[in-house]
Amino acid sequence: MLGATGKYRGLSIGLLGGSFDPPHEGHVHITREALRRFDLDRVWWLVSPGNPLKSEGPAALSRRITAAQKMMQHPKVEISDFESRAGTRYTAETVATLQQAYPRVRFVWLMGADNLAQFHLWKDWREIMARVPVGVLARPGDRIGARSGMAARIYAPYRLKARESRLLAHAEAPAWCFVNMPMQDVSSTELRKTGRWVR
Repeated sequence: MLGATGKYRGLSIGLLGGSFDPPHEGHVHITREALRRFDLDRVWWLVSPGNPLKSEGPAALSRRITAAQKMMQHPKVEISDFESRAGTRYTAETVATLQQAYPRVRFVWLMGADNLAQFHLWKDWREIMARVPVGVLARPGDRIGARSGMAARIYAPYRLKARESRLLAHAEAPAWCFVNMPMQDVSSTELRKTGRWVR
């Protein structure tokens, strides 16, 4: 859970949302890279009650929170059930609610390149772009497809170069930055297929 609003005043905080079903080393890797590449003070893992784009529900929230806390142990990373407590279902709602609750915080939405490719399918995705800078980290998958997708094309004028990534948190939205990073070919879907994580 996240603490009192005052303790985060003036900080740059990356938001990594997802079902984390299960959390894995890929999430850890993208988080550490985001802290460094975007010069963030903190990263919050927002473990969602469920993903509206997925037909099948995830494992129990409490189980995923516990697994995430075991997986991601870093002094600058917090695991949160904010969406469940706030009653938000979509990212745009979550971001707006967080900005209202923490008005002195500079938030950055974090996502993998795979999510950028389908970002235009998210509910009120343009509102997300209008509210917060977006940091995109290349993961296994079609990086070219992500950079040529609808969201990337429409917001091309607002893209920061990779070498400017440390400025992202201080940029006025809309702003986004795409950075390449060493690959880690692991996914929650594959871990569920192996039977190491049973819902």
